[in-house]
Amino acid sequence: MQRAIRKLLRLTVAALTFSALSCAANAETAKPKPLSEGELAQLFAPIALYPDAILAQVLMASTYPLDVVQAARWAKTNPKVTGKALEDAMQKQPWDPSVKSLTAVPTVLQMMSEKLDWTQKLGDAFLAQQADVMNVVQILRARAQAAGTLQNSTQQTVTTKTVSGSNVIIIEQAQPQVIYVPAYNPTIVYGTWYYAAYPPYYWYPPGYVATRAVWFTTGVFVGAAIWGNCNWGRHDVDININRYNSFNRTTINNVNWNHNTARRGAVPYRDPQVAQRYNRTPPRTAQRDLPRGRVDTPRQRTATPSQQPRPSGMDRPRAYDDLGRGKDVRKYSSRGSESRKSATQNRTRTASRPRR
Repeated sequence: MQRAIRKLLRLTVAALTFSALSCAANAETAKPKPLSEGELAQLFAPIALYPDAILAQVLMASTYPLDVVQAARWAKTNPKVTGKALEDAMQKQPWDPSVKSLTAVPTVLQMMSEKLDWTQKLGDAFLAQQADVMNVVQILRARAQAAGTLQNSTQQTVTTKTVSGSNVIIIEQAQPQVIYVPAYNPTIVYGTWYYAAYPPYYWYPPGYVATRAVWFTTGVFVGAAIWGNCNWGRHDVDININRYNSFNRTTINNVNWNHNTARRGAVPYRDPQVAQRYNRTPPRTAQRDLPRGRVDTPRQRTATPSQQPRPSGMDRPRAYDDLGRGKDVRKYSSRGSESRKSATQNRTRTASRPRR
């Protein structure tokens, strides 16, 4: 079992490394362009309507994709471990605290693990463009509110406040220690989707019921496990130190969240400036090897977006369908038939020749 898990993690590292090294290969000559508003909206569409606390937790945890994979597997095999027993179990794990906290909300952790490519993109965007990310979340919330789909309910409270001279929409749990995870169709909940070139990602958890508004999972008691929060004035996230210290059994006193590159593992950063900030510039050998195809990665398939959601999850619809493969199969089958026919004819001619 342990051997299988280690093998899976090696494959996961390879998959995550491929997309980041593709950018890093040209890092010396060109810096990747910041993601546009449309690209950020595409990424954040499935989670922009999360309560601020769980949104902040997802943003932090997304910067540690390998920890997310391991924690999701642990949560799947330990579904009944909750409350104090969960706190006890997390003290023994090496993952980043932001990831440990999400074991209290396994539905979200499972989503992040299954949609790992999305998770890595989310984390890279958050590290490189925190202010832009927080602004896009507010843009999406305002559009949902205007469409009449973001409202107070028994699961959440929605308020508008003026922070640093700007109106911001704040979403909080109706009960501070209980999380209801929202799910929805982005092309409906936000009204008209303004970014036609960037169809939104989707996510539908088990049991999802399609509605024209926001649907919620069953409430989960999280206690002090969820300790993050959105700081809309600074356009970043911060820490509720009382909850953090309680769940992690420590005594920190700094409310500012800081990314811990040691927990990033072998996963490189998309943006060279972010990599330099954390002293993680990819080695030149990795950059040279990439164009030669020497990076061991899973085979990539062509992704084709569609406007209609599939109930399978967050991938843009039809994202992993192989288009035209039937045609290719027929072509190769035809080639094989011709080859066999030619070989048969050659054997017949050889057999019919008179011996000397």
